[in-house]
Amino acid sequence: MPDKKPIKIGVIGLGFMGVAHLKAWAQVPGARVTALCNPSGRHLDGDFSDVSGNVGDKKPLKLAMAEVSAYRSFREMLNDPSIDAIDICTPTHTHEELAIEALRAGKHVICEKPMARTSTEAMRMMEEARRASRVLMPAMCLRFWPEWAWLKDAVQSQRYGRVLSARFTRIAEPPGWGRSTFLNGELSGGALLDLHIHDADFVCHLFGMPQSVESGGYSLLSGSIDHVVTRYVVDGGALVHAEGGWTMAKGFGFRMAYTVNFETGTADYDLARGEEALKFSADDQTRVIKCGGPDGYVGQLTHFAEAIGKGENPTVVKAEDGVRSILLCEAEEKSVALSSPVKVDTLQQTI
Repeated sequence: MPDKKPIKIGVIGLGFMGVAHLKAWAQVPGARVTALCNPSGRHLDGDFSDVSGNVGDKKPLKLAMAEVSAYRSFREMLNDPSIDAIDICTPTHTHEELAIEALRAGKHVICEKPMARTSTEAMRMMEEARRASRVLMPAMCLRFWPEWAWLKDAVQSQRYGRVLSARFTRIAEPPGWGRSTFLNGELSGGALLDLHIHDADFVCHLFGMPQSVESGGYSLLSGSIDHVVTRYVVDGGALVHAEGGWTMAKGFGFRMAYTVNFETGTADYDLARGEEALKFSADDQTRVIKCGGPDGYVGQLTHFAEAIGKGENPTVVKAEDGVRSILLCEAEEKSVALSSPVKVDTLQQTI
């Protein structure tokens, strides 16, 4: 978009995810952040030195504010006609109200995952975007992470044959930030909806919406499901399961991994291996696969900005995908409660 005016972005929510997005926006061609909003007033001076998270660039951020407006009122930020899009990085339970307000103000919206606290709320957001003819994109960054985009291509192309089994792991100690909302399951949905949803969505991305789920889980911190293990019955017959949670003891840190067994090879990813995170074994040999390109935060925001610039909807992840990932997690929650498998197709609504 070099010949077009830059897309101007307003960011609301200035915690860990807000900072991750601000760092990423600085790397997106044709877009720039021109406004920040935080009702509490914190970090509106551009100093985010005390904010950190579990993945991504952990360097302290100090944002130059000379050309960035600061707001404590979201409505005041929406009244700025120069802002093209709103980036929502606030707690989950606020997403629906903020997104609908922004869409009605004529702004495009990218919204952190989960898109909303419930699938019903997410569908209302999607319907509003359709009425407003604006882009609404859930920020499912995993679809854009280089090693995960590599896996999607490997599965889709079938260059190693069909998938026989796939295992996804995303487990951590309790979050050290935003505890007043994350550890309140009524507001966040617990680790099931906030953390595990990444892998639930990626299962959909690889195999389509599962036919059914069989889940076990427990609550320890939030009152909602804080640890879950799920088996997904998917088209094609692959044995697929995922484990997610934030109940590990303090000091455990964060683990993100997958192992996918194809007919002619095995892909194994472990974030803890750093530069050798992704390995592929075949023909009695194991090699490290290097995936270049920006991280998933930059990838998703670039895709969002390009969609706006072209006047088209996103293709890698759509509002419908945000709804489906919540529906899938809700099916898992029901399976835990019933201690039995749950058919997913009976829970799907017209989206």
